[in-house]
Amino acid sequence: MARLLIVDDEADVREFGANFFRKRKIEVTTAGSGEEALALIEKQKPDLVLLDIKMNGIDGVETLKRIKNKNKGIKVVMVTGKDSDDDKSLEVCKGLGALDYIHKPLALDELEETVLKVLLK
Repeated sequence: MARLLIVDDEADVREFGANFFRKRKIEVTTAGSGEEALALIEKQKPDLVLLDIKMNGIDGVETLKRIKNKNKGIKVVMVTGKDSDDDKSLEVCKGLGALDYIHKPLALDELEETVLKVLLK
């Protein structure tokens, strides 16, 4: 069974994503911060991390750097809002090894297509 880690500081976004993928037989763990995500990655060994760019504490860009320093093989897809600051961050994230990105608000078809595409690679 594929393992997915959803990292977002908004509880409703985490739960929405978790419920959506559990219905598709994907094992889901959630984290509310970059720090929590880094601790979970050690234990859970997810196949894919959905990582929000803007979070309190360690932001998504820094979390991505730390994930890739620990394990280059972990697949990461960034989750971003629509403002122009995020566009700059996305370029940095791609350079750090993020495979793709999804915009908020989460559209179910885009979410499912992107996650399944990455998991099936």
